[in-house]
Amino acid sequence: MKKYLFLMLSVLFVLVLAACTDDSGVEEEAEGDGEASADDAETSEDITMSLLATPNSMDPHAANDQPSNHVNVNIYEGLVRFTPDLDIEPALAESYEQIDDVTWEFKLKEGVEFHDGTPFNAEAVKTNLDRVRDEEVGAPVAFLFELIDSVEVVDENTVHIKTIHPFAALPSHLAHPAGGMISPSVIEADYAQYEEGGEILTEVNRNPVGTGPFKFEEISEGDYVTLARNEDYWGEPAKSASFTFKAVPEDATRIAELMTDTADLIYPVDPNDYAQIDESDDTKMNETESVRMEYVGFNTEKAPFDDPAVRRAVAMAIDKQSIIDEMLVGRAKVADTPLAPAVFGHSEDLDTVENDKEAAKTLLEESGHADGFTAEITVMDRTAADMAAFIQEELADLNIELEIYQLESGAFLDYVGGGDHDMFIGGWGTVTLDADYGLYALFHSSNIGTSGNRSRYQNAEVDALLDEARSETDEASRLALYEEAQQIILDESPIIPIYHPSLLTGLGADIEGYGQHPASFHFLKDVQK
Repeated sequence: MKKYLFLMLSVLFVLVLAACTDDSGVEEEAEGDGEASADDAETSEDITMSLLATPNSMDPHAANDQPSNHVNVNIYEGLVRFTPDLDIEPALAESYEQIDDVTWEFKLKEGVEFHDGTPFNAEAVKTNLDRVRDEEVGAPVAFLFELIDSVEVVDENTVHIKTIHPFAALPSHLAHPAGGMISPSVIEADYAQYEEGGEILTEVNRNPVGTGPFKFEEISEGDYVTLARNEDYWGEPAKSASFTFKAVPEDATRIAELMTDTADLIYPVDPNDYAQIDESDDTKMNETESVRMEYVGFNTEKAPFDDPAVRRAVAMAIDKQSIIDEMLVGRAKVADTPLAPAVFGHSEDLDTVENDKEAAKTLLEESGHADGFTAEITVMDRTAADMAAFIQEELADLNIELEIYQLESGAFLDYVGGGDHDMFIGGWGTVTLDADYGLYALFHSSNIGTSGNRSRYQNAEVDALLDEARSETDEASRLALYEEAQQIILDESPIIPIYHPSLLTGLGADIEGYGQHPASFHFLKDVQK
């Protein structure tokens, strides 16, 4: 019997703790800055997209997960953004330049307003960047902006962002969804309710107000979020009158909705369902090569995974190519390192962990685990559950018994972020296309927990290398530092990079204008049917 057939039988024994599942963006680029014409403003069809879950928060400072970012990037915009060609260009900024080693000047677009009518200006930029860095707020995305020393208002439409030391990756960090600008009036309301005893980072979630081509209309928690076209948008208006994001955790249900025209787009699509959608006359597939990494993570604070030899043995036992061939019908690339080839910092000159089950057995014997052990592996969705079942079979050869637990999105993030897990299957999209984000969040000890370092990995040498790379401006020197850090990470194996997936989105045959960022976020402003 083929291994994958056994895999599908194994997954029947998965212990499901909750029935739902989850899925981590840059908002669609405006093609012009002019006013909307009468033709542009014509009401198009309402569009429905079925996703794994609704946002955990619609405050871009409060969440860094896929379900949240998929929605938030349509409401909020940053000073800069990624184009579909992965270049960084001005967005709410008219232009920007580095005027000395630590100072970046941003000239802002004039006449832009937030959805509530509040003017967008230099004070709004300062309010946002001060808030996301406010230690009392405790934003989980603060690490993206912690090298900002100060934000100075020069005049109404000019702002200076000063960094603690030279930081070449600043523009790419500002292009992250966490750099989306929130209306200062809502930020003020959030602080006010907090001072009166409320919980910080809640008011913006209740009342999300940005400058984007769509504005918040309504939410049914755990069910759907609807955004309406911003008729007063500063650039080219959105093509569709509204966009509704529905939470549909089950793959089969999402596909059925697409096939029956109940949904116009669905994401994600399991690779095994690609042909069914692509071969139908009424539907089609979009495939995008990603900068995501799907990985197996350990809790390095828990025995036996506090031993690097045990972690490395598990890594050596997993046949990544077989996972891709048998589980994903080839629609992925092996991930030997944490960074995808399109990310600055990726290197082909590293000693990677090779698949060698006999060597893995020897490592376990030498570390005192010849008889194996039992551990749990926590997952979110069908694809991760299938992968866990595959790994379960692989590790059985080492006398390691895996118990598989599947949780819905919010429960998974809380459970793994809180350090309650043994192993887990996660994903990370290097949204900024720069190694600082791809490595600092996942492996620096300051980010243990929900910020990204869910393996709870601590290594003083890695911390020092990542800190030094942040302030290095010479690209060759930065690359060398990232190579050194990655080699230590690979040797100690706090995570096992498994594959870089193809991003698969199902669309109705009549849908036009769709595109996807390789970190998984959807370009939706021009979508129409």
